[in-house]
Amino acid sequence: MTRIFTSPAAFAALTFIVYAAALGLYKKFKFFLLHPVLVSIAALIAILRLAGLSYEEYSRGGIFITSLLSPAVVALGISLYREFGKIRKEAGAIVITTIFGSLVGIISAVVPALLLGSPPQVIISLAPKSVTTPIAMEIAGKLGGVPSLAAVIVILTGVFGAVTGPAVLGLLHITQESAFGLAMGFAAHGVGTARAFEKADAAGAFAGLGLCLNGLATSVLTPVIISLIPG
Repeated sequence: MTRIFTSPAAFAALTFIVYAAALGLYKKFKFFLLHPVLVSIAALIAILRLAGLSYEEYSRGGIFITSLLSPAVVALGISLYREFGKIRKEAGAIVITTIFGSLVGIISAVVPALLLGSPPQVIISLAPKSVTTPIAMEIAGKLGGVPSLAAVIVILTGVFGAVTGPAVLGLLHITQESAFGLAMGFAAHGVGTARAFEKADAAGAFAGLGLCLNGLATSVLTPVIISLIPG
């Protein structure tokens, strides 16, 4: 019986149940600190601690969930196709946003780390914080960083961006779906894209575009910026 409750399938089921409950809570209260990803992470940590289970045991269930990532990314192409006309019209602004957004994402992580005297490995691991986890881990590993640290930072960045991003954009009166979506995709990658889809399909499409373009730009620009750091 114990093996059943600690099997990969059981952990995957636990994740879906916790997220469904967190999503229901968020839909009911619509409070930004109750974002389902944030609540799910906190709840799962508490459950694992109370049950005396390690992350290594729990992560075995991640195989079932991560297998859905590729189809989910491909599915973004449907929304992009629907918004292709808008994307083509705003191509110039999108290119500028891609370069600027990528640079801001990298520099906003590297400069504070440098000022705090962080080791080179930490600085490199922080640099790709605004791209998806696989890309960030690859960048960190190739440049001499710590892929696992990069993954943690990416997840935290995504949750923080999804929770605070809409509020910040609202204060700045950025309500246009394309601008809102690109900002969320660039700043908070996959989690931000999911949040953008809550606003509108068009916002989600542009967020998905921002996610992809930021991954490409950051892969090119991060080595350049890291090479400019003295020592």
